[in-house]
Amino acid sequence: PAPRGLAPSVTLKPYQKQSLAFMLAVVLISIVLRFVTGGQLTMNLLNIEMLREGGRYTATFFMNWFVFAAAFYLYFKYTGQTIGRSLGQRGFRIAIVHANGTVLEQHHWGPRAVGKMIYIIPFIGWLYFGLRDTYSAGSTEAEYRTAVDRKHHTVAAVDWSLPSETRLRLR
Repeated sequence: PAPRGLAPSVTLKPYQKQSLAFMLAVVLISIVLRFVTGGQLTMNLLNIEMLREGGRYTATFFMNWFVFAAAFYLYFKYTGQTIGRSLGQRGFRIAIVHANGTVLEQHHWGPRAVGKMIYIIPFIGWLYFGLRDTYSAGSTEAEYRTAVDRKHHTVAAVDWSLPSETRLRLR
């Protein structure tokens, strides 16, 4: 079944495209961070040897993760507030809207960005939470929504199927 209150004209986006849009966003964030840090940050994110070296290497390891998480959060929060979706979602013509087809207000994007941070946890975030939500997004029992969508009462819809007043507010 479709989510309760879903506008009749709204078409939900296939879960494969939602997953690909998220992966594209992570790649974009990583490319920018790689360019800004000369490749050091992305190279050392999974470098466990830094933890064994102690002292400033351990601090650098955690600082790298802090910078990566902060960039991830800021990207999803501010692309959501300015264009109503991430660049990956825009590329796949996905719009994140309320079930009735209206655009999310600005205060929704910060909590959504925090909810998405669970996916960047190494291995557990990718293999458990990522696969769980990919399955949910294609499941009728979960109303074709991820955990983030259910928590924030949103749906991932095809942008051209939305009411015209909603489409005009998306970029």
